[in-house]
Amino acid sequence: MTVFVVALLSVFTASVLCEFKPFDCSDLYKSGQTASGIYSIYPAGDIPVWVYCEMISGGKDEDNGGWTVIQRRMDGSVNFYQPWKEYKTGFGTTEGEYWLGLENMYQLTRNNKYMLRVDLEDFAGRKGFALYSSFSVGPEADGYKLQVSGFKDGGAGDSLSRHNGFKFSTFDKDQDVHGNNCAKRFLGAFWYSKCHSTNPNGVYLWGEDDTHYAIGNVWSSWKGYAVGMKSISMKIKHVS
Repeated sequence: MTVFVVALLSVFTASVLCEFKPFDCSDLYKSGQTASGIYSIYPAGDIPVWVYCEMISGGKDEDNGGWTVIQRRMDGSVNFYQPWKEYKTGFGTTEGEYWLGLENMYQLTRNNKYMLRVDLEDFAGRKGFALYSSFSVGPEADGYKLQVSGFKDGGAGDSLSRHNGFKFSTFDKDQDVHGNNCAKRFLGAFWYSKCHSTNPNGVYLWGEDDTHYAIGNVWSSWKGYAVGMKSISMKIKHVS
C-alpha cells in the first residue's frame, strides 16, 4: 500500500509540474527558479515563448529576480534592421541577441503592471542603467504604442521618456510623426517620435563612429549620438 501511495503522489506531482505554465520570468522566480537562463513562458495561452530570464537578487524590489528580457544586443551577431512582421513576432537567438516580439510584449503587459530596466555597457567597460516604474505596449490595432513613465536614474540618464506615447515603426511600416521614415533614416526600428533620443535597435557600431549621424545603438543621455553600446538590454518585471 505504501509503495502504491508513493507512486500515486509521484504521478500527481509530475502532473502538477507539467501543468505549470509560467506567464513570465517573475512566475518562474516565485516558483523557485533562481538561476538565470533560457526558459519557456506562456503570455498568450498554451503556446510557449522562449525567453532569457535574469534571476538576479538584491535588497530592493527592482533588484530582485524575475526579469523577462525583451531585447538584447551584445556582440552585433544579429541584424536588427528587420521588417514589421519580424518585429511583431520576434527574431534572433534567445541565448544571444534577440527581440522578443511586439505581440508578446503586448500580451505580457496588457493586464498587469510592469517595470522596465535598461542596462547599458560601453566598450570601455563602463556601465549604467535606467529604470522605469511603468511600462506597457498597446495592441497592434493601435500601432503597438509605447507607454513608459516613472524614470529613475542609474547613471545612464533618461533617453526613453521622449518616446512615450508613440507607435512602433520599421522601414516598411512608418508610424512615426516625422516627415520622413525614421526607421529608414536611422537604420533601426523603434517607438520613434521625430525621431529619437535612443536607438537600441540601430546599427551595432562597435564603439564611437560619427560617420553617419545617430544610426547606432545609442543612448544619447549617457554617451551622445555617436557612441554605440557594447551591450544594451531591455527587461521587464511584473510589479505586484
